[in-house]
Amino acid sequence: MECEAERRPLGVFECQLCALTAPYSYVGQQPPGTKSVVGLGHSAHWHHFLPCSLLEESYVMRDPFTPDKDRFLILGSRCSSCGRLVCVGPECSLFYSKRFCLPCVRENIDAFPQEIQQDLEKRKVPSKRPASQPGSRT
Repeated sequence: MECEAERRPLGVFECQLCALTAPYSYVGQQPPGTKSVVGLGHSAHWHHFLPCSLLEESYVMRDPFTPDKDRFLILGSRCSSCGRLVCVGPECSLFYSKRFCLPCVRENIDAFPQEIQQDLEKRKVPSKRPASQPGSRT
């Protein structure tokens, strides 16, 4: 049975780009007792990681979707360029050897490989919705 201190969050993570908020229970690279770690972005993109230490200092929370207390969700990290706290959502950041917020990536796009540049270009293109028809509401 876990004690009250293990369930209590340390604070509230807030992405400085999209304002996603969530309580976090650990900050660092090796969440205690983890068997597996899952990344959470606000756009329902899930990323599974092997049960090893994280590649960056991350804000994590216990996975509320499973009774397994050793599973965590990765909420986000600091941009290695500007220091902003950003979530792992694809609209806010990317990981390329380090975490970068998208404004810093765009500002320094030529410093990234062609594959990253192409990926960022794809992210810019919003999905086109058909023009509203007469009599319809938008």
